[in-house]
Amino acid sequence: MAQCSVRAQHRRKRMSAKVKQKGPGQVVATNIVCVPFSLVNTYMVATGNDSWVLVDAGLFYSAGKIMRAAERWFRGAKPSAIILTHGHFDHVGSLKKLVQRWDVPVYAHEAEMPFLTGKADYPAPDPTVGGGLLALMSWMFPRKGIDLGNRVQPLPSNGSVPGLKNWRWIHTPGHSEGHVSFFHDGDKALIAGDAFVTVKQESLTAVITRRQEVHRPPAYFTPDWEAARRSVQELAALEPYSAITGHGVPMSGPRMLRDLQALARNFDRVAIPKHGRYVRRPAQRVPAMPEFA
Repeated sequence: MAQCSVRAQHRRKRMSAKVKQKGPGQVVATNIVCVPFSLVNTYMVATGNDSWVLVDAGLFYSAGKIMRAAERWFRGAKPSAIILTHGHFDHVGSLKKLVQRWDVPVYAHEAEMPFLTGKADYPAPDPTVGGGLLALMSWMFPRKGIDLGNRVQPLPSNGSVPGLKNWRWIHTPGHSEGHVSFFHDGDKALIAGDAFVTVKQESLTAVITRRQEVHRPPAYFTPDWEAARRSVQELAALEPYSAITGHGVPMSGPRMLRDLQALARNFDRVAIPKHGRYVRRPAQRVPAMPEFA
């Protein structure tokens, strides 16, 4: 693991040395740039010669910053693909605008497709889970699916990731039905989405101060806690070196792994809310609400 760390640091320095112009984004692991927003992160994974893949699409206002980051890091080249950890509003907010601009394919897990093709809406948020102001406010968060039509395709069933050689996707449901994480075995880099995060996402204070901690998936939008526990345990068993998450500042190293393994061991006690509408029974899929003129 130490050798992996040194190797990653050297590669990070080489990538950073190529970038002289100013713009959004910062390198957080080998060939991975984080483009952070107030509540969520998007990621750009470099694959060589200005080729790259975008992971998630942020909020409705995120497109401009993502495109400026593409100018900074990849000289304006469009990505070869956009891959989604899941389709919640804060991960697909700018997706339609980016797809229209770049004309690139979008990939997500097959179980997430109903929420990305207008056939289903997400279960209602649960403001009763506690933890802070963002949880209390969650009843206002959008839960409606989007309709990408034939722009979105299922991820390959063999676990490969389009555009990302040597990466594999892992089905990590719980936070959403078709949530996936992405793992690079060589560098032990884990793009975890919201399977777990590195901030207490229920707390507005923690989000504003960006106080780091390995934390459960955002509780107010997690409708299946049994599946969420299994997903965290599977990811901890990979022994990742870097945790690159949808919320919070990415973390790396032994402390992160210790905390992730502790979360996996003690998930029932420290992660599952004491009360909440989905604690005892997972949510059922919700058919899409009709549009009214």
